[in-house]
Amino acid sequence: MKIWKFIGGNTWKLYVGIVFFLTGILLYPIFLIFLYSEKGKKFCFKLSVCWSWLIRIFCCYHVHKVKKSELPNGPYIIISNHASYLDIFLMCTILPEHPFIFLGKSELLKYPILATYFKKLHIPVFRHDKRKAAQSFIQAKKAVKNGWSLMIFPEGGIADEHLPKMMPFKDGAFKLAKSLHVSIVPLTFTNNHLLFSDPSMWFGGAYPGISKVHIHHYISAEEIQNMDEKVLLKKCFDIINQPLLEKYPDMESWTLK
Repeated sequence: MKIWKFIGGNTWKLYVGIVFFLTGILLYPIFLIFLYSEKGKKFCFKLSVCWSWLIRIFCCYHVHKVKKSELPNGPYIIISNHASYLDIFLMCTILPEHPFIFLGKSELLKYPILATYFKKLHIPVFRHDKRKAAQSFIQAKKAVKNGWSLMIFPEGGIADEHLPKMMPFKDGAFKLAKSLHVSIVPLTFTNNHLLFSDPSMWFGGAYPGISKVHIHHYISAEEIQNMDEKVLLKKCFDIINQPLLEKYPDMESWTLK
C-alpha cells in the first residue's frame, strides 16, 4: 500500500509541477510586457487569476468555500495557515475581488522564470537580513498606498511534520495592519496538505480533489487599532486554528519540533 502511495503521490506532484511550469512559461511573455507599470501590474493580477484557473482545471482541483464571509473594502491584509503549495496556487481564484500581492520568502528568487515574476509583482522578504527586511516593509506600505491588498502567511513557511498543525505566527502581518490602518481577512485551509503534500515528502499524499477553505469574518481597521499587537496575533491565530481543531480534534496533542 505504501509503495502505491509513493508512486501515485509523486507522479501526481510531477504532473502538477509540469502544469505549473508549462502554463507559467506560456503566460510569461505577457507578464513581462505588463510588469513594468503600476497599471500593467493590476492587469497582471487578472492574469494571475487566469493562471490559477488553468492549474485548477488541468489538475482537477475544485474549491468549496465552507464559510464565505463578507469582505471589507480594499486594500486589506489576507492571512492564512500554510500547509501546502496548493494554498498559493489557489489563492487568486479564491479571492479575485481585489488585487493583492504576496509577501513571500526570498528563497523563491532562486528559481529562474519565477524570480522575475515574483520580484516585479510581489514582495520578497529577506528574513535573515534586517536592512532588506525593512525595505520589504517599505515596499508593502507603498503597495497598499497604490491600492494593493497584501497576502501573508504568518507562519513564515510550511511545517516539517504534523500538518496541518500551525507553527507560531510571526508578527509582521500584524505590525503592518496596525501601521497601515487596514483590515485583516483570515482564511483557513483544512485539507490542502492532503491534496498536495510538500514535494520533499516522498511518501506524502497528492491527488485531485476538493479544497476546503473558510473565509472568516474580517477584523476591521478600527478594531485592530484598539487592540494590542500580541492580542491581535492571538485572536487571528485562534480564528484560523478553530476549523482545524474541529476537523482534527487530537491536533493539540501533536508536538512540533
